[in-house]
Amino acid sequence: MRHGEPVGGRKYRGQIDDPLSDKGWAQMRAAVGDAAPWTRIVSSPLARCRAFAETLATRHALPLQFDDRLKEVGFGAWEGKSAAEIEQEAPGTLARFKTDPIHARPAGAEPLADFHARVAMALDDLLAQHAGQHVLLVGHAGVMRMALAWALHIPLEHAYRIEVATATLTRLRFDGGLASLIFHGSARVER
Repeated sequence: MRHGEPVGGRKYRGQIDDPLSDKGWAQMRAAVGDAAPWTRIVSSPLARCRAFAETLATRHALPLQFDDRLKEVGFGAWEGKSAAEIEQEAPGTLARFKTDPIHARPAGAEPLADFHARVAMALDDLLAQHAGQHVLLVGHAGVMRMALAWALHIPLEHAYRIEVATATLTRLRFDGGLASLIFHGSARVER
């Protein structure tokens, strides 16, 4: 599940630790409703994920763990900037980034291959430790893209073609090492 809208609205936040806005809390509550089909929750430690994961885990008495490897990608010079600000500084920058997210990265950004590797290691560990369980991962758009790329062998250069809306769910099922995409971008929990 991707976090809801943070305080400050849409921007390339990366690892800036902004909390959820009131709207973001409402989005996440609406997405899960009263359902709790999970056996555990694993979350990014950043506030926009952590606070909701803690609330949900407490509400349903679910085990909760945090994993630093599930933090959003470091956006370097773009951290905290809106798309409009980035485009004003350098027109065409975002189009180049979305076309070539490997080579057209912002100055000081985490390399995409490194980001993918850290998310993949976290997911490998989750699968090994919690095989057969229904785990809710509360994370970021970039983490969701990397999870889909890792599970479905999507080339990294195509990862930013995947849209990940706020407070939506994506479900992957793993069976004998083979991943299946059950749904992507659902606005409500599916049992």
